[in-house]
Parts: sequence; structure tokens; C-alpha cells
Amino acid sequence: MNKTIFITGASSGLGKAAAQLFASKGWTVIAAMRHPEKETELTQLSNVHLLKLDISNARQILQAASEAEEISPVDVLFNNAAYGLMGAFEGTTDEQLAQQINTNFLGTILVTKAFLPYFRTRKSGTIITVTSSTANIPYPFVAVYAATKSALETWTEGMSYELNGLGIGIKTILPAYMQTNFGSNAQMVTHEAYQEVFDEYITVMRGDAAAQRDTPESIANIVYEAATDGKKQLHYTAGDLASSEYTWLRKDGIDAVIDSMQKRFFR
Repeated sequence: MNKTIFITGASSGLGKAAAQLFASKGWTVIAAMRHPEKETELTQLSNVHLLKLDISNARQILQAASEAEEISPVDVLFNNAAYGLMGAFEGTTDEQLAQQINTNFLGTILVTKAFLPYFRTRKSGTIITVTSSTANIPYPFVAVYAATKSALETWTEGMSYELNGLGIGIKTILPAYMQTNFGSNAQMVTHEAYQEVFDEYITVMRGDAAAQRDTPESIANIVYEAATDGKKQLHYTAGDLASSEYTWLRKDGIDAVIDSMQKRFFR
């Protein structure tokens, strides 16, 4: 039976890798992105449909959900769209903070809300949301980003109770820093009081951590697993780096982990 997945943030990284993987498995893929007119790779796949969607735009969300359902009833919603706000919190503007929260958290839950009536009517559907290992271990200079991902984890856990019995599954994927353009696309924040330590942090992150990063293709395989395994598992720690971080957290506890990172990044 042909199934359909709706993917937000499908123009690059994990979103595009997931679109390509699900399409290769025979799924109908509805790939949502802010600028579909710029996409060239996914347009080559006959079972991929592009839709325009900025998840910080509530009106576009409702329109995209309606258009997606007209293309093909959606079986899986993959909430992938997000961006990073990186730098000293004190240097952020109020507008930057609002945009980060409105996109990463509010936008994601509004997309989900738009699809829930369709899922509930059909008594089926799976919601999969990308969070981050930073929800468990918040790294320095991405505190607000990490907070949005932690909020999505808690929201998912709460929603699992509400959706239980309606035939709707809800899950999260927790990857660590992947081999994507996330860092280069992040909105960078500067503040002279923190610049020296921020530069040190960036140097470390671009150095010893880079070789350990998982590929978006490998994480897409875990998304496919979550979409098809039929389990009521809430959280999927995704990739070798995220798994090692989770093992570290369980072994030493958050206080020891933060102390270790303090010594690592702020020598």
C-alpha cells in the first residue's frame, strides 16, 4: 500500500535526505520548504511533490496542510524544519529570540495542529519531530535553540497521552550535530564581552567534533525506522555521536557533564 509523508524543511540536510529515502521506498513525498522554486534535485523524482511553507507563517501552515491532503492523505508528518541561533544570549535581540521560538517550537506545534483533524478522522497517522541531543545536554552558546528542542521533547511526551487511543503515534528523533550546513546557516550573534570564549568554542567544535558527526543519510534511516516499525517508542536517539552523548549523560549525570564541557570549551 502506497503511503505518504509530509516533510518540513526539505530543501537540505536531513529533510532532503529523508525525502530522497522515502521516495526510494515508494512513498509519496510532500516536501515543504520556503523556496520550492529553487529546488532542483527533488524535482527529478516523480513521487515527490513540492509545497511552499515557512513554518513561522500560520496562514501558510493551514494552506500547506490542506494542499497536502488534496495531493494524497498524509500518513506521516515529519517535523524537521528549524534553524540555529548561535552566540552569546546577551547579544540577542528580542526579535531574534521571538523568531527562534516561533520557528523551532511554535511553528512545529502549529504544523502538527493543522494535520491532527485529518489524522483523527482517519484514526491513523504518525507524527515524528526532530529535536536534538542538546535537549539532554545543552551546549554553550546555543541555549535558546536547545530550549526549543527540550520544549518539543516535553510537548511530545504530553501529547502522547492525548493521542493515545486515537490511533495516532507521536515520536521524536534526537540527532547530534550532523554533517550538514546547519552551522553555516545558523544566525550568529556577537557580543564583545563573550567574543573570546565564543571564538574558542567555535574552534573546538570545528575541530575535534567534526570527524564524529553523523551524515543526514544515516539519520534519515532512523526516521524511516520510526515511521515504519509500529512501535509506541517515544524517543529515538539518532546516530553514533548522540548515542555516545546519551551514554555519557546516563553514566555521569548532568552536573558532571556540564563541568566536563566547561573545562573542554573554556580552557
